[in-house]
Amino acid sequence: MIELPPRGTYGATTPKPVRWMMKSMGWSAKLMVRFGMKMQGRPLVVLNTVGARTGKRRETVLSWFDEGETNRSGYVVASNGGSASHPGWAHNLANNPDEVSLDRGDGESAVDAQMLSGGERQAVWDEVVELAPGYGRYLEKTDREIPIFRLSRSK
Repeated sequence: MIELPPRGTYGATTPKPVRWMMKSMGWSAKLMVRFGMKMQGRPLVVLNTVGARTGKRRETVLSWFDEGETNRSGYVVASNGGSASHPGWAHNLANNPDEVSLDRGDGESAVDAQMLSGGERQAVWDEVVELAPGYGRYLEKTDREIPIFRLSRSK
């Protein structure tokens, strides 16, 4: 189990109609991954987790940040749009880190998950904001520490 940082005391909220629309677009987002489309200039991936409360398989489309040239690992950011709370997928990953897989458009692969901390987290955060400046605004919206996870393909 991975321990997430505490939730924030304030943050952005997504209106209910927008949340409903985002959930209903799941199948089209997966097509975006298959066709190599990008968000904020970043490739998209499908993260597969097991629900922390339900135990059901969950799929989430996220932006991907490569680590190095090996193409075996990279980062996902649990920004939740600058909300005070962590996204559901982060809770799922934290509670079931051994049941995580990733589809980068080339088929599903099991991954090992690690939450970054300290100087390593800060260095990756700085890189994320440089590559996708929209992420920098999330720190203006919330006081929580936004988790960053390294996902490495299992051998």
